Amino acid sequence: MQTANNKERLHEALERIFHEPNRLAIMSAVCAADQGLSFTELKETCNLTDGNLNRHLKVLEEAGAVRIEKAFIQSKPRTTVCISKKGLEQFSDYLAVLSEVLGQARKALPAEKKKLSAVFNRARLANA
Repeated sequence: MQTANNKERLHEALERIFHEPNRLAIMSAVCAADQGLSFTELKETCNLTDGNLNRHLKVLEEAGAVRIEKAFIQSKPRTTVCISKKGLEQFSDYLAVLSEVLGQARKALPAEKKKLSAVFNRARLANA
């Protein structure tokens, strides 16, 4: 049985760097891209402005979660964002802890809210 102290530790284990919605979107996108994503692809995928994406990438790069590679392709600059090994490990751990926290929250819901949550999840999956 989970004690209040164990629950606090679980919540503390949520990596705050990934918990911000835009950084969660960025990490999810680069995690799924074997060769990384160009700045433009990432900006469009996450629906962010140049400035907003730059700001979040700087935080992720400083934490060692992503690598930013700059090169010239046919005389045009290209910035590619890749997940780092450290970032992949940290993000995987974050997702595992988040899944457990969400599972605990789901179990704590009253029965009628669980039914509503299940209906919402089916609708969300159908629209995906």
